Amino acid sequence: MNDLKVGLAGLGTVGAAVIRMLERRSNELAARTGRDIKVVAVAARDRHRDRGVDLSAMRWYDDPVALAQDPDIDVFVELMGGAGDPAKAAVCAALDAGCPVVTANKALLADCGLDLAIRAEASGASLHFEAAVAGGIPVVKTLRESLVGNQLERVSGILNGTCNYILTRMLDERITFDDCLAAAQRLGYAEADPSFDIDGFDTAHKLAILTSLAFGTQVDSKSLYVEGIRQLTLEDLEAADDLGYKVKLLGVAQRTETGIEQRVHPTMVPKHWPLARVSDVTNAVAIDGDAVDLTLVGPGAGGDATAAAVVGDLADVARGNACFTFGKPVSELEKPSRAAIQRHEGGYYIRLTVTNRPGTAATIARHMAEENISLESIVQHRPAEGAGNKVHATARVILITYATTEQAVRRAIAAIEADGVVASLPQVIRIEKD
Repeated sequence: MNDLKVGLAGLGTVGAAVIRMLERRSNELAARTGRDIKVVAVAARDRHRDRGVDLSAMRWYDDPVALAQDPDIDVFVELMGGAGDPAKAAVCAALDAGCPVVTANKALLADCGLDLAIRAEASGASLHFEAAVAGGIPVVKTLRESLVGNQLERVSGILNGTCNYILTRMLDERITFDDCLAAAQRLGYAEADPSFDIDGFDTAHKLAILTSLAFGTQVDSKSLYVEGIRQLTLEDLEAADDLGYKVKLLGVAQRTETGIEQRVHPTMVPKHWPLARVSDVTNAVAIDGDAVDLTLVGPGAGGDATAAAVVGDLADVARGNACFTFGKPVSELEKPSRAAIQRHEGGYYIRLTVTNRPGTAATIARHMAEENISLESIVQHRPAEGAGNKVHATARVILITYATTEQAVRRAIAAIEADGVVASLPQVIRIEKD
């Protein structure tokens, strides 16, 4: 039984967890794969840092590209992160040399996935990336291998634990977005600069990968509509709760008559849906096909969860299991056509802060009617009277529409704003219904 010799670049939380997991599960992995899986060489920026694992028997590289080109490794594991170098250069070097690659790098795959797939096919190497999407949830293998008998119509999910934690805690503890974000940063759930997470780009990268796997298209992270959660208020979450919904940041890819629609945005989902019950930092992916519908739920990040996905990929390499990077040969991947956001059958929640004067409600109703938008309800939260019996200058109006189009809603809001009755940025949230 020959060993599978692993070269691992990146010794952060996940890298160290992979080494520990391989040591802890060595006998079981050998029994299941027929080979011992051993890390024989590593690369990281600081060779003197204590990572809680014994590296003494492993060759050390300061340059991850040199590690990737080491002829004495059987597989290269990239856990450095980032769409650029050194991660990109190292992965390309390994693939060009015919060495299988395991990576957790969603940004690299979203930006360069097609090029990496071409390199893998040219050299006969395999590229594995279960850990790049939804952490410990085996969604890549599910889409790429297990559901090939299905025609998939839609993939949607909660793909960012930071956003899900913030939305959960805001409602549960009745605190503001800013206070909740600060708490998430203190706990390590959010970065010092949280923009990549809360503005939806992390979810967009993961969705781009899932779209390619589900629909056989080239990875194209630039074809997505992306909207984050920064603008959400506690009032929005409470209104959704009163209406029987929970607000989640969803990534959605679905087949339409004009192409594959890809979008990331806050969404109101019915409380009884599985996705509505996913809280805190947990991730979930719902897959709708012509034969099977299923929802996968699990930890979307963290050292052990991500390491488990990496080790699972290493087991596939040890067994000799390989398939095309995105499920098909590159030549058969379709060029993505960006479909416009279609008619949204669930309708929309619209919150307007408007000038509190006679005729405002009539102005809103008129512009909605001009766009053929039917309103299920319209509620005005009248402001409390202040000192001296003076009424506040603004009021909140919440509209719930029936099914309509994105374009119609945006045109109506633009017309309302042009009439000078809107005092601050409007809020629009799509509603999913049964």
